[in-house]
Amino acid sequence: MLILLLAWRDLVFAHDPGLSTANVRLTQSNIEVTLGFSIIDTAEIVEIDKNRDAHISKQELAEATLELQKKGTNALEAKLDGRPIAPAGVKCSFDPSDNASVTITFDTPQFSKLEIRSKWLALLQPAHRQFLSIHGPNGNVLAERLLSANSDSVTIQMNPADSKPTDVVQKNAFADFLVMGVKHIWTGYDHLLFLFGLLIVTRNFISSFKIITCFTIAHSITLTVATLSMVQFSSRVVEPLIAVSIVYVGIENLIRGDDPKGRWLLTFAFGLIHGLGFASVLRELGVGSNGSGIAVPLVSFNLGVELGQIAIAALVLPIIWKLRTRPGFINRWVPACSALVAVLGGYWFVQRVWF
Repeated sequence: MLILLLAWRDLVFAHDPGLSTANVRLTQSNIEVTLGFSIIDTAEIVEIDKNRDAHISKQELAEATLELQKKGTNALEAKLDGRPIAPAGVKCSFDPSDNASVTITFDTPQFSKLEIRSKWLALLQPAHRQFLSIHGPNGNVLAERLLSANSDSVTIQMNPADSKPTDVVQKNAFADFLVMGVKHIWTGYDHLLFLFGLLIVTRNFISSFKIITCFTIAHSITLTVATLSMVQFSSRVVEPLIAVSIVYVGIENLIRGDDPKGRWLLTFAFGLIHGLGFASVLRELGVGSNGSGIAVPLVSFNLGVELGQIAIAALVLPIIWKLRTRPGFINRWVPACSALVAVLGGYWFVQRVWF
């Protein structure tokens, strides 16, 4: 498992930062589209750290804001009844966490069909996904889709007389977030390494079941409350703490040895922290930001995480149990793997705090 993780090209990043939002609001006179990007994704659209000192200054943010505003006119392609319309205005800003917000306004006459294409997706990583939601004049959700470079547009058919959707073209939002949850845990190398460090010292199904169950319950709790904005923690705090949990598990394996007692309690405590990391994915997609449309993304994403986790455990645990029948594995390889877990966790901690 560790060899596969080390061979993976993007191991050091631990999370795919390719998540953004596109919130479309229709009014009687215009269309307002607000695009939201993390600082990492924004840097792929415009150059931010121009002096390459790994520090983003206020001056660099100000210059990036102007560049985004200039490029913002080409961020979207909007068509009314098949005819392209030009943006009437573009506004850009960065929030305290350096996340970029680009608001594009279109003046609109009465129309029956709206098509929106997100052109900036072609500038981002192939795995990037954008959660697009369209809201009507009354705030009702008309369409929701996860866009990608290969599927970058959405079309809705409107009744011009009453501005109600007559034929909304949507993807299955439940399936979208289910797949996203599976992919997130499969590419969440820090979460997988944490579980691997826990499971490598388990002796049997019962101890493994306790660990997986406690981890599931714990991160489900914080995933829910954080997505609902009942608690809020900055990713700058959560991500280093996740790395600390990995270091702690690796060191505890070395000190306490095989199948230490009370591991379920440790797993539950650190699972709460990992749940905050999962929640950041949904929050970056804007889920829960307006108090609507939260149930399906929350349930399906969490279910996807669990299915992905179970699939990994079903693959890895039989191998671990088979290897544990050999004394050499317990005496040499378990300590070696635990030490490597601690080293990788320490590397991520340094990266997330100082870089």
